Amino acid sequence: MGTESESAMNQTAHAAEREGASVPSFEVDTRTAEQKAIDEWLPITSSRNAKWWYSAFHNVTAIVGAGVLSLPSAMSHLGWGPGVVILVLSWVITLYTLWQMVEMHEMVPGKRFDRYHELGQHAFGEKLGLWIVVPQQLICEVGVDIAYMVTGGKSLQKVHDLLCNNCKPIKTSYFIMIFASVHFFLAHLPNFNSITGISLAAAVMSLSYSTIAWAASVHKGVQPDVQYGHNGSTSANTVFGFFNALGDVAFAYAGHNVVLEIQATIPSSPEKPSKGPMWRGVLIAYIIVAFCYFPVALIGYWTFGNQVADNILISLEKPTWLIVAANLFVVVHVIGSYQLFAMPVFDMIETVMVKKWRFKPSRILRFTVRNLYVAFTMFVAITFPFFGALLGFFGGFAFAPTTYYLPCIIWLAIYKPRKFSLSWIINWICIILGILLMVVSPIGALRQIIVNAKTYGFYQ
Repeated sequence: MGTESESAMNQTAHAAEREGASVPSFEVDTRTAEQKAIDEWLPITSSRNAKWWYSAFHNVTAIVGAGVLSLPSAMSHLGWGPGVVILVLSWVITLYTLWQMVEMHEMVPGKRFDRYHELGQHAFGEKLGLWIVVPQQLICEVGVDIAYMVTGGKSLQKVHDLLCNNCKPIKTSYFIMIFASVHFFLAHLPNFNSITGISLAAAVMSLSYSTIAWAASVHKGVQPDVQYGHNGSTSANTVFGFFNALGDVAFAYAGHNVVLEIQATIPSSPEKPSKGPMWRGVLIAYIIVAFCYFPVALIGYWTFGNQVADNILISLEKPTWLIVAANLFVVVHVIGSYQLFAMPVFDMIETVMVKKWRFKPSRILRFTVRNLYVAFTMFVAITFPFFGALLGFFGGFAFAPTTYYLPCIIWLAIYKPRKFSLSWIINWICIILGILLMVVSPIGALRQIIVNAKTYGFYQ
């Protein structure tokens, strides 16, 4: 009887495939007891009871970074026309590629691609898929965590300096250590669902400091003698500034590096696949992202023109209490973002330790691995407190592929849409734009590093 029903299910699946319908996910669990125990211990696969709104605020926390405060500065290098076009285009393209990843999570009946590299392995093969995806994903996730260490420390330093004008200056390094101390505790939360509360707080904070930035700009009004010309004293400065700003806008979307891992926490069945609630959460998140990004970028630029500072809060200066509050909101937000980007890294390290090197899944292993990771990111952040400037260069090789065009290449490799069909054209447009971005943004970032190198100091 069981065999007959299995055969009937297979026939239904094949018929649906032939007709181009979506194939239901009849999951047959072939794992051993040991594999099940390991999957129940690993951070990504241990909990699958997330709700759709978990996806919404996880995605807001992942996408909206403190970099939103530098968008008015990016606009000053791009100008009104190109700036608005690039802002909108980035939002549309990244939403499209995010939709592709959500759709591909369960495209094989009975299987879920819980991790970005698993999707890459399905498209490009076991070894090649790992080599294509893992290095880029790690550059993004570890790089963002180091940058958030620096951001968190510097935001705490700003709060201290604003509230205590006459106090003795304290090194940035000490504030980075204070920020890192929180993560030596939070890093031991086992999985994505356990950091839901932190992620929600971070999402609320990102919306709050973005609102403060644009609302305070509106209150301040357009500044006297404001100019909207390109912010560059020479044509070379203008061109390279444009390239660098292109990278600033493009890298404001980093959520793709954790989207499959977030979707893995949502329950799924043939009747209710995970892509439904996940996509609803992503759409809500992207609407919130638009409410954060567009007003800050456009109103900040409208208020200060090409004299706007790299961080709009610096241009605003007063009232002091409001700027202090905004910086504290940034600290809370990057605490949540750090944990969100660290979780897939923890999963990768713990998977290798347990599956490849045959370590026993235990609290001691988890305690050691995660403390070492936090210590490593803290050490790099203290050594290079200008890491945010370097991230534009290193991230150029990884952010653009994982966000803008790798999902499109995987989609073309697996679904093979007809040449010159709408799907084929859209994906190729995204690929070409993504590759251009990958080439020009590191050039702009590298020149920026060379120009500012004399101001960089180790262990500041």
